[in-house]
Amino acid sequence: MAIVGGGLLAYWLRFGSFDLHERYWLAIAIMCLLVILLNTVQGGYERWRISRISSLLGKLCLVWLTVAIIAASLIFFAHAAERFSRLWIGFTLVISFLVSGGSRVLAQVLLRSARRRGWSQRPVFLVGPGEQILRVAAGMRNSPAEGYALAGIERMSAPPEAGCLKRLARRVEESGAREVWICVPLEMGGVVRTIFYALRYHTAEVRFVPDFKDMHLLNHRMSQVAGQLSIDLSVTPIDGVARIVKRLEDLVLGSFFSLLALPICLIIAVAIKATSPGPVLFKQYRTGANGKLFKVYKFRSMAVHQEVGGCVTQARKGDPRVTRLGALLRRTSLDELPQFYNVLQGRMAIVGPRPHALAHNEHYKDLVESYMKRHKVKPGITGWAQVNGLRGETDTVDKMERRVQCDLWYIDNWSLWLDLRIIGLTIVKGFINPNAY
Repeated sequence: MAIVGGGLLAYWLRFGSFDLHERYWLAIAIMCLLVILLNTVQGGYERWRISRISSLLGKLCLVWLTVAIIAASLIFFAHAAERFSRLWIGFTLVISFLVSGGSRVLAQVLLRSARRRGWSQRPVFLVGPGEQILRVAAGMRNSPAEGYALAGIERMSAPPEAGCLKRLARRVEESGAREVWICVPLEMGGVVRTIFYALRYHTAEVRFVPDFKDMHLLNHRMSQVAGQLSIDLSVTPIDGVARIVKRLEDLVLGSFFSLLALPICLIIAVAIKATSPGPVLFKQYRTGANGKLFKVYKFRSMAVHQEVGGCVTQARKGDPRVTRLGALLRRTSLDELPQFYNVLQGRMAIVGPRPHALAHNEHYKDLVESYMKRHKVKPGITGWAQVNGLRGETDTVDKMERRVQCDLWYIDNWSLWLDLRIIGLTIVKGFINPNAY
């Protein structure tokens, strides 16, 4: 609706009339479809009422900017520039963005104000062990914008008896709760049906809030598979349309950065050949998406040497194997430039978990829980861990755990906007890092 309203107002501003020519209606229809598609991929229609305003506006800005680029490209390649007013296109996108963003911000402000005053809240009754109830209740208090209020609790640490179930049903009725949340750990999952049956005469909505506190989950959600309801404990969000969008991102930006870096790569190649004997490129097998091996390329930054016993020793500060030129390349991350070829091949992404040596995977997979889940997506040239300072040698399990936590957070929260943010942070602060040696 924002695009339609923006298009009409823009036409009036440009031509002084609301009687749009059919080709302008076609342009509005295409822009509407693009906005819907990009918002769907970006998750713009999910939980936007409780998202941070800065994040909300950032996503909307990215969507409208992408629509502007696509619209301009379509007009250019269709040789239709003389048939459309560029001023109208600009007015349409600016006005529709202001209307869409402004209406969402206004809705958020009004809703938050109402909930602070105790309006528009859903009373919830919690059932389960005391520890779990306290955790869920604390989450409700820390998320007031979601509009839930505690109506009552029933502590239940063992399979309930008939008297307990009757008391629960009576208390739920007296509390006036609109929802009942059954908060039990997985080992008590058998009582869920019993409690659900005890509440069969009530119209309150019933939710199962399982306790996964001892499990490292990845993009957990509810879905249907083969006609069956499934609680997905560890899946990747980069699938379906999202996978296509991320691949297009890698092709477009990868081609751009490859062309930009080509002269630098030629200079580095000549410098490596002139300063130390051996090949220009370092090649090594790494683990890619879904555990498949691929050959990664880097500019050689060390003197040619043979590892003892086939081990892979991480570079450390003052490592004698690193050449003088190699130290500069590693410190500035210029040794990673050949990996844009891996990106164009489709074996890596610009943004993703950094690929580790195979020996390091074997070492850490038993020491760091969920370590191998970082391989659910393509490895990247840069990532969330790297822009948060977790680069260089991982000489302790704690360092690797923090890196893996960042990688899994990235996979769990992936979006096109997050990728562009990481790329921007890499350009701003990622090339020089004291931990890179």
